[in-house]
Amino acid sequence: MSESPYPLMPQLDRQAPEFEAKTTHGPKKLGDYRGRWLILFSHPSDFTPVCTSEFIAFAQAYDEFQARDCDLLGLSIDSISSHLAWVRNIKEKFGVTIPFPIIEDLSMEVAHAYGMIQPGASDTSAVRAVFFIDRDGVLKAMVYYPMSNGRSVAELLRLLNALQTSQKHQVATPEGWQSGDPVLVPPPMTVEDAAARLGEGYDCIDWYFCKKNL
Repeated sequence: MSESPYPLMPQLDRQAPEFEAKTTHGPKKLGDYRGRWLILFSHPSDFTPVCTSEFIAFAQAYDEFQARDCDLLGLSIDSISSHLAWVRNIKEKFGVTIPFPIIEDLSMEVAHAYGMIQPGASDTSAVRAVFFIDRDGVLKAMVYYPMSNGRSVAELLRLLNALQTSQKHQVATPEGWQSGDPVLVPPPMTVEDAAARLGEGYDCIDWYFCKKNL
């Protein structure tokens, strides 16, 4: 059987790929983040306008991520020297301090392990990928954006809130859910449970679609 031309992708609800890498804050490995959530995100290149706008937004929301026990870790295939020069430039030109580490991935080892290199989009740069890793090192969500379009940091923060709420309370969240909104009750799995659902005190439209407040 011939080898697949497509990169191996990490899988949801499995252990995130281990890594150990140089960063702008010294050596970092995945195990350093056990016990906290981690958002690992890649960008195509330092000193580019879309990436700069994203890093400024991540920095401005940094305290909100920290309040949710979540660390941020950036990555591109650029060198530490490039990362440091770019961080200093953002501070000088935009007045924004980048408070989180950025991985140097010249070998593209981490980028390949996480499927950040997408041959259809780029063979030499990481696309805009985002990985949500929980306190146990399990990959809970991943989001990919094209090279041309910046991410919404507000949406990533919303998704983090939703993931943490689902994990803590064993519930699902509807489209556009925000903290404080009603959550979805998992649908019944047996005939008996389905028959009983409408009498269980939830806000139900039908037996399979019920909400509750936390």
